Amino acid sequence: MEKERAKLIVAWVIITVIMVVNVLPFVWLILTSLKTRLDIFAIPPRFIFQPTWKNYVSAFGKRHFLPMFYNSLIISVSTTLLSLAVGTLGAYALARFRLFGGKHISFWILSTRMFPPIVLVIPFYIMATRWGLHDSRFLMVIVYTTFNLPFVVWIMRSFFEDIPYDLEKAAMADGYTRWDAFWKIILPLSAPGLVTTAILCFIFSWNEFLFANVLTAAVAKTVPVGIRGLVTSRAIEWGEIAAVATLQVIPVLAFTFAVQKYIIRGLTLGAVKG
Repeated sequence: MEKERAKLIVAWVIITVIMVVNVLPFVWLILTSLKTRLDIFAIPPRFIFQPTWKNYVSAFGKRHFLPMFYNSLIISVSTTLLSLAVGTLGAYALARFRLFGGKHISFWILSTRMFPPIVLVIPFYIMATRWGLHDSRFLMVIVYTTFNLPFVVWIMRSFFEDIPYDLEKAAMADGYTRWDAFWKIILPLSAPGLVTTAILCFIFSWNEFLFANVLTAAVAKTVPVGIRGLVTSRAIEWGEIAAVATLQVIPVLAFTFAVQKYIIRGLTLGAVKG
C-alpha cells in the first residue's frame, strides 16, 4: 500500500513539473503583454503590477495587426482544407489500390519534406515574381499546401490501412459505389485522424515565417512577419510582441480544446506513426 502511494506521489510530482515547465512560458507571455515597459524590465521581476492594455491598443491601432491576423486566418484555413481534400484522396489511393511503384511513390512524396525549406525559397520567389503572384494570399496557400500534402498523405494512409477493407466490400455488396463507401463509411471512421491532421496543418501554416517573410510584402503579410517588424535597430517592442503573440496562440488553443477528444483518439489509433 505504501509502495503504491509513493508511486502515486512521484507521478503527481512529475506531472506537476511537466505542467509548470509547459505553462509557465505562456503565463509569463500574458503577464508581459499587460505590463508597461518599466515593469517588463524591472529587476527583480514584478508579479504584482498595475495591468495595462496599452500594448494591445498600440499593436492593433498603431501597427495595424488586424489585417495580418485576417491574412493568417484565411491562408491557414484555406491551406488546411485544400491539403486535407487532396491529401486524403491521395492517401486513400495509396492505401487501397495496388499502384505500379506504389512504395516508391510514397517515398517520393515523403522525400519532398526532407528538403530544407531555405533551399526552395528562391525557386518559389522566381516563379511567383514571373507569374505575378508575389505578395498574394493565393500564392501562400499553394506554397503551404505543397509542404503539408506529404504530411497529410502519410498520416492518413496509415489510418486508411488500419480500417478493415471488408467494411467497404460489405458496403459495395449492398449497392454502394466505391465513392459512397469512402464518403459514408471510411471517412467518418477516420475522423480522429482527419482532425489531428487538420490541427497540425493549421499550426504549421499559422506559425510559418520563412516563406511568408520572402513571398509577402504588404497585402498578404502574416502575423509572424509582422512580429518581426517589432524588432528594430532602435528598440525591441517586447510589450507589443507579447500582446500579439498572446492573441496568436488563442485560435490554436481554442481549436485544439474544441476537438481534443478527437486528438486523443487519433493519437491512440496511430495517427502520428507515419
